[in-house]
Amino acid sequence: MAITVRGKNIEVTPALKDYVEKRVKKVTKYFENIGEITAVLAVEKGRHIVEVTVPVNGILLRGEEATADMYTSVDLVIEKLEKQIEKHKTKLTRKFRSGGFKDELVPAMAADAEDELRVVKTKRFAVKPMSTEEAVMQMNLINHDFYVFMNADTEQVNVVYRRKDGNYGLIEPEF
Repeated sequence: MAITVRGKNIEVTPALKDYVEKRVKKVTKYFENIGEITAVLAVEKGRHIVEVTVPVNGILLRGEEATADMYTSVDLVIEKLEKQIEKHKTKLTRKFRSGGFKDELVPAMAADAEDELRVVKTKRFAVKPMSTEEAVMQMNLINHDFYVFMNADTEQVNVVYRRKDGNYGLIEPEF
């Protein structure tokens, strides 16, 4: 398990790096197949922002917090990740109690961002088949408003999204 700690507008001291690594290891004790963990520490307009991404067993845990103190931000991010883990495990236990977990969840990543007509960022990710319900669960787990996934029933790329009324929508493109 590799932990990468990067600074953005801040020099990451050895003490701060050790603190982040120690706190992140607390979250990783729940899982076995952990990819490279990334922690980005940033200072913007007097706010100390910490973003931690943990790829685990095909899912992506992500937390971000901003406070006036970097150490407090780290602690709050870890609490947020622990809540995500508990929420995820509870949902999986309820949903798959009888049959067991059959398919791995796909890591969710944001789609292409547009700023007028200019593409400023492109992300690529592996798409694994899953049900619409599993895609909604993954979208909620990473706190995004949409999620691109391969629908296991239709074998087509679909998008689930959170509607303003609190319900969910499904986009099924026709090619």
